[in-house]
Amino acid sequence: YQGAPTAVTLLIGGAPKLAAFAITIRLLVDGLLPLAIDWQQMLAVLAIGSLLVGNLAAIAQTNLKRMLAYSAISHMGFMLLGIVTGVVGGDARFALNAYSSAMFYVLAYVVMTTGTFGMILLMARAGFEAEDLDDYKGLNKRSPWFAGIMLMMMFSMAGIPFFVGFFAKFSVLQAVVAAGYMWLAIVAVLFSLIGAFYYLRVVKMMYFDPPADASPLTAGMDMRILISANGLAVALLGIFPQMLMSLCAYALLRSL
Repeated sequence: YQGAPTAVTLLIGGAPKLAAFAITIRLLVDGLLPLAIDWQQMLAVLAIGSLLVGNLAAIAQTNLKRMLAYSAISHMGFMLLGIVTGVVGGDARFALNAYSSAMFYVLAYVVMTTGTFGMILLMARAGFEAEDLDDYKGLNKRSPWFAGIMLMMMFSMAGIPFFVGFFAKFSVLQAVVAAGYMWLAIVAVLFSLIGAFYYLRVVKMMYFDPPADASPLTAGMDMRILISANGLAVALLGIFPQMLMSLCAYALLRSL
């Protein structure tokens, strides 16, 4: 993430997550569903390990792109929880709800990470990329609108209501609890609280720290429209998540 140009990082940060979900569903659900009791244990360990490593490693980062890289590990661990809870004791009654919640989560993550890397692209200047956390100090004084967009991205990734990230986490946790894995839901919530720290740290820097460069933040009309549309999508999908949830359930119902 850190070594690649931000435009490349944006691509590898979003598209492969959708592909990974599709491959996992095809391989494990379509191909190996009778062996679910075996691979679910493996995925449960991977999910908890991803939540642990991703969140703890992200706390120590001072580079935003590295922080997002580690947070991506934790987000994919959360997505795996939906796949883990599809079959309970050989009973597949919860499968559609669990897998559609995982699909909703990965789609929400792609929307959030696209907007965040879009903000990094916006902040970039000739000769350097604005990828250090210190580059975002005092952003609200430079551009209240773009600071608000970044705030929505960070709040959504942290799972704070009422953004799409909150309902993505809520739908997965609902599927986990419905399947009887209460302990797994508690573990996921605890790690989400840890993850909220490093997202809210960015918000604190934008609104409460003085900027190193007080010049107004400018952008072309195309960049303004794209980033604003992405931010509004994060907000509107959080307020009206039912349509996307229904599309996820319909897509899986037609393919499983």
